[in-house]
Amino acid sequence: MSNYSLASSTWDEKEYAAIQKVIDSDMFTMGKHVAQYEKEFAQFFGSKYALMVSSGSTANLLMIASLFFTKNESLKLKRGDEIIVPAVSWSTTYFPLQQYGLKVKFVDINRETLNLDLDKLEAAITDKTRAILSVNLLGNPNDFNRINDIINERNIFVLEDNCESMGATLNNKQAGTFGIMGTFSSFFSHHIATMEGGCIITDNEELYHILLCIRAHGWTRNLPKFNHVSGEKSDDPFEESFKFMLPGYNVRPLEMSGALGIEQLKKLPSFIKIRQKNAKLFQSLFNDHPHLEIQKETGKSSWFGFSLVLKETAPYSRADLVKVLTDNNIECRPIVTGNFLKNKEVLEYFDYEVAGTLEASEYIDAHGLFVGNQQNDITKEINMLFDVLKQI
Repeated sequence: MSNYSLASSTWDEKEYAAIQKVIDSDMFTMGKHVAQYEKEFAQFFGSKYALMVSSGSTANLLMIASLFFTKNESLKLKRGDEIIVPAVSWSTTYFPLQQYGLKVKFVDINRETLNLDLDKLEAAITDKTRAILSVNLLGNPNDFNRINDIINERNIFVLEDNCESMGATLNNKQAGTFGIMGTFSSFFSHHIATMEGGCIITDNEELYHILLCIRAHGWTRNLPKFNHVSGEKSDDPFEESFKFMLPGYNVRPLEMSGALGIEQLKKLPSFIKIRQKNAKLFQSLFNDHPHLEIQKETGKSSWFGFSLVLKETAPYSRADLVKVLTDNNIECRPIVTGNFLKNKEVLEYFDYEVAGTLEASEYIDAHGLFVGNQQNDITKEINMLFDVLKQI
């Protein structure tokens, strides 16, 4: 076992009882527990609709796919449309864009916030830009007030990949609710854990109906009687059993994941409070560190983890830093993909361009890493981290 791990279990007897309840029901595929979780998830985040899926990655996939099937011309995407993304994120932020033939425009991040550099974002927008896929990195929300000012009257909309930032807020508004849609992940190492799982939230009823359809085979079975996909459903369930309207997937969550989510959501407020308390200690120790920079908070971060970026004047390298952390059983990882543009092999499949230069993304890629935060009090571990780094 690590002395300071990236993550730890968020479960207790309540989660195991929820799993057992599903086992006893002998109903394992998506059912009433998933539906209840979706309802409570939407309420928690102040959104009209929530759709649970099998992962945060499939949440991103369905979010992008749904925009190809909408009848709303102001939101409809087509192949070749330009989408702006930050150059630092997780791989499955980008892959749905490639899979749907979109033109991906990479923009540098801000070295302090680790989110989109908003000055460079403003310079990158052209008449061809259709959407901005913003990513709230390591728990930190983007400055959506500034992003909206940049967009102004242009026909551009915002999407949010909020998979690392569940529970973050900006001006008391939940991250994930600033765009047309927002995605979430409930993988083990994230803010709540449902084994595997993800969610999409939106206030747009038509997009919600499209998401319902493409989550499960593209059929009409899960749609309400009156809906934006097929219009009015037949009252004959046999006729509607295998009626397909859209080219869909099967990314349904398991009923166990829904049952776990119900219990985890109850704990989320306390989880976020503890993560933020841990972060205050981390900030107090590392804000003025002579050799390391930490992430600058925008709004109220939910602190997925703690970034450490070597300053140019640091007397040691990242390799030295990683070795010392590893030798002391402190788990660490790169800051998500680092600069995604270094992945030349996969980029051969992309239609993309780079807007401007990527100094911050390249610097983070070469000199940054992060250590974990948890829903438990990790005062001892953070102090240990600080003491260990004195030894280098």
